[in-house]
Parts: sequence; C-alpha cells; structure tokens
Amino acid sequence: MRIQYNKLWKILIDKNMKKVDLKDVAEISSNSIAKLSKNELVRMDVLMKIATALDCKVEDLFETVKEKEDENV
Repeated sequence: MRIQYNKLWKILIDKNMKKVDLKDVAEISSNSIAKLSKNELVRMDVLMKIATALDCKVEDLFETVKEKEDENV
C-alpha cells in the first residue's frame, strides 16, 4: 500500500490556496511540503496541523492505494 495526498491538493484548490499558503497557515516546514508533494510519509503531527488549519479531518487529506505488486495478494 502507498499513500496519496490528492485529496489535500483538491482541498487547497477549492480554498484557492497554494502550497506556500498551507506551509504558513499550518506552520509546517518546507521539508514537510516537499514530502507531501512526493506522496511520502509525514509525521502524524504534521497531518494534524494541516487538518486543523484547513478545518477538516485528517482522513480528508489522503488515501491509501494498492501498489501493483499488492494486487496479486
């Protein structure tokens, strides 16, 4: 399984926000934004800060998807 933050990017589009705006309002690092952009894992406290800043639930920010190798299992 891997994680995708497409839901987060859709929320930003809906709120007319850029990644730099998210960084500032959620008070997270540029490194965290870079990891999110690459669909890499980030700490739960980063996701909590984002959810609080965007007034949503943590589960509204991401989804998990099966990788091709996992589909055969």
